[in-house]
Amino acid sequence: MKKLKELRKENKFSCELMAKKLNITKPFYWQIENRKRRLSYDMAIRIAEVFKMKPDDIFYDDFKNKD
Repeated sequence: MKKLKELRKENKFSCELMAKKLNITKPFYWQIENRKRRLSYDMAIRIAEVFKMKPDDIFYDDFKNKD
């Protein structure tokens, strides 16, 4: 999830802070960001809300280019 990681860093958010904002554990968030856990539609919406964006603006390219 390249764009997700870039957005998090641009906003100076740690994985821990993102996890708190999403009400999930830090390892759970890390797994999403590093593609170790599948991203649910609900979680994509919740993450997009943190950045005040639409889910497609963050995740579309990752899934379009997925082999």
